[in-house]
Amino acid sequence: MSDARLAPADRAALLGIARRALLAHFGAGAPPDLPAAGPLAEPRGAFVTLHAEDQLRGCIGTFRPDGSLAAIVARMAVAAATEDPRFTPLRADEMGALRIGVSALGIPHLLEDRSALAVGTHGLVVRRGWNRGALLPRVAVEHGWDGEAFLKHACLKAGLPARAWLEPDTVIEVFEAEEFEE
Repeated sequence: MSDARLAPADRAALLGIARRALLAHFGAGAPPDLPAAGPLAEPRGAFVTLHAEDQLRGCIGTFRPDGSLAAIVARMAVAAATEDPRFTPLRADEMGALRIGVSALGIPHLLEDRSALAVGTHGLVVRRGWNRGALLPRVAVEHGWDGEAFLKHACLKAGLPARAWLEPDTVIEVFEAEEFEE
């Protein structure tokens, strides 16, 4: 991710793209128009988080920038509504109470020094073998975790022991994210 942050208008546009993608999925509108130029047309990973009645209803994303940021947000919005294995698929009648969040991701990089983890700034990706888990930066803040608790919960999300972050064969990556919601 470059040092340039998304402008407020770009953030609003991404939230609108996510909502229009969901409405189109439910047959209540046309798919969103995606910009061909500018920051939303650049390749970048993203997560989309859905809440209904203040309950999490889905969160899916990708670090792989295999399309424009706008296109990835549109795809991840529908995926969060239909493919998150933790929840039943979102229903059309939940759209009125739906609150959408977007996390535009920076590129993950290896965390060489575990003490350099910045809670609230960094998100985590923990990998070992086939196991992989990711937590967005805001998760640690929402739960009041310090760095060690954040690492522990990222390991647990990856299906690893809580202290796997201390083992040399566990890969820890950090990333930054611009997180915003409706």
